[in-house]
Amino acid sequence: MTHDQLAKHIDLSLLKPDITKREIEDKISAALAYPFASVCVPPSHVLFAVKKIDGRPLKVSTVIGFPFGYQTKETKIAEAKQAVIEGAVELDIVMNISLFKSGETSLVEQEIREIVEIVPVALIKVIIECAYLDYKEKTYALEMAVDGGARFIKTATGYGPGVATLEDVKLLKEFAGDRISIKTAGGINDLDAALELIEAGTDRIGTSAGIKMVKELKKREAEQAKAKLASQP
Repeated sequence: MTHDQLAKHIDLSLLKPDITKREIEDKISAALAYPFASVCVPPSHVLFAVKKIDGRPLKVSTVIGFPFGYQTKETKIAEAKQAVIEGAVELDIVMNISLFKSGETSLVEQEIREIVEIVPVALIKVIIECAYLDYKEKTYALEMAVDGGARFIKTATGYGPGVATLEDVKLLKEFAGDRISIKTAGGINDLDAALELIEAGTDRIGTSAGIKMVKELKKREAEQAKAKLASQP
């Protein structure tokens, strides 16, 4: 995998609670050098990010119902509509984990479906927060996301317990097939770990370390090319 191919798998996460507009601006400037899938910013900074990108080929994504998912359906719908109006083209929506764990899965699925229908131009990713779910719940949440019309299922917010695991990716991929794509997040800061997750079946990685990873892989490519040249007679 080349560094550009890796970048296409990454949503560059700019979601830490104390992030500043200056930091967002600096990260966007750096990210524009590579073909990242998107830059994911807080809802309050969507318009700012869109203006900074200024029509260049970098998508803006944001989060809805973040980070716990227990806002009302109406609140999430309002968030989604506002984000799309301001220029976000991908929405990472935290499912209502509390309702899901309470057995009210039909309400959770209906919430997803309504958001998908109300903002059809947006690519919807449903965050299920795997660390709170057992095996059966993970597979059920996947089916719920598929039936609700989401395009991605996402393993975690990155702010819940635990970290991204190969086991979760393999499990979700086994049941997802080609019906829905997989995004993995949660403590992914290492290049080799990211490459392993992609090999296991994840389609996107959410990480704040995306620029560092891409630069590291680019450096490896240069070193390999240099070594290959040196080995030639």
